[in-house]
Amino acid sequence: MDLKDYVSGKVVEQYEYSSFQPMPIKHAWIFPDPALLALLSEADRAIGELNAFAQLVPDVDFFIRMHVAKEATQSSKIEGTQTNIEEAFYEERDIVPEQRDDWQEVQNYIHAINQAIERLKTLPLSNRLLRDTHHRLMQSVRGKDKMPGEFRVSRNWIGVSLKNAVFVPPHHDSVPELMSDLEKFLHDETHQVPHLIKIAIAHYQFETIHPFLDGNGRLGRLMIALYFASSGLLVKPALYLSDYFERNKTEYIDRLMAVRQGNHMDQWLVFFLHGVRETAQRSIGLFRSILELKERLEREVIPHFSTRKQANAQSLMRLLYQRPIVDVKQVSTSLKLNTNTTNSLMADFVTHGILREITGQRRNRLFAFDQYIKIFATDA
Repeated sequence: MDLKDYVSGKVVEQYEYSSFQPMPIKHAWIFPDPALLALLSEADRAIGELNAFAQLVPDVDFFIRMHVAKEATQSSKIEGTQTNIEEAFYEERDIVPEQRDDWQEVQNYIHAINQAIERLKTLPLSNRLLRDTHHRLMQSVRGKDKMPGEFRVSRNWIGVSLKNAVFVPPHHDSVPELMSDLEKFLHDETHQVPHLIKIAIAHYQFETIHPFLDGNGRLGRLMIALYFASSGLLVKPALYLSDYFERNKTEYIDRLMAVRQGNHMDQWLVFFLHGVRETAQRSIGLFRSILELKERLEREVIPHFSTRKQANAQSLMRLLYQRPIVDVKQVSTSLKLNTNTTNSLMADFVTHGILREITGQRRNRLFAFDQYIKIFATDA
């Protein structure tokens, strides 16, 4: 199908309401627009540069956890949560009760994406994996009673009520067939569709089907990261689009609606590819900033530690790149040090400006690796 001839679907009259029935997407796609193809090339090149850079970064897996935490907070923020990247590393006891629901949603996202990427080693990106990941996302949070891990068997809508809905997805009887079509499209090798175009179309289709009663937005954005990992586009899971979508939230929603209402798939693809290119470039910038910080601390700060403390100081630095919010107990356990040694080591890190005590409490004190957190928070 030539992109200019694309028809997204049709409005279907149901009892007392109308729903949108999307067209299947597993078919040939033709993209004649030179500008779109040029943008695709730029986005592919940015992905390639990110892959090359990620392979040059020592201990790159230490830094991936921050990327995942940022993705979790930004994706959840689109849904209205208020947890920031610093709080994502708090323990539940450190979160005030009225913010624990938001914090738990972020934790679920972190666990869900880590679990799903690990499962991709033995399971393809499939409806089974999406359902299992949805089940993990919805544990003990808002929507936990709305059939977690199961495609809906009743209607849903986007808006304050069905009568005043901004968008009503297809009737639930169509969901299994539409999701089967989406799964086949993701794995279709008969019709050669570029990876970035394919996942852009798949994300639009998933959000339009809205196959679950709740949590569709988070899972739809998480699915993009899973496709990047499963297709081999990324050697390391270091590119997540939720930050781009959150910073351009109005346009993100408008572009999706424009496909449904006016068949403007080309505009959605342009928006998506811009996001991939920009996010890949930002991720490279993040890695550069991390390396500069790491090299500066190793050159200017770590040498100040005595020979006897060097090994423990290096070990604590490695821990902080994975977990930039820590308490004494966590450090003691991770580094296998006694409490007195840990207290002394962390006091030295505070003196040298690596850590900052952020709670002001005499017990259960928390310490933040501010310079590291700022790299990710400033980029957002």
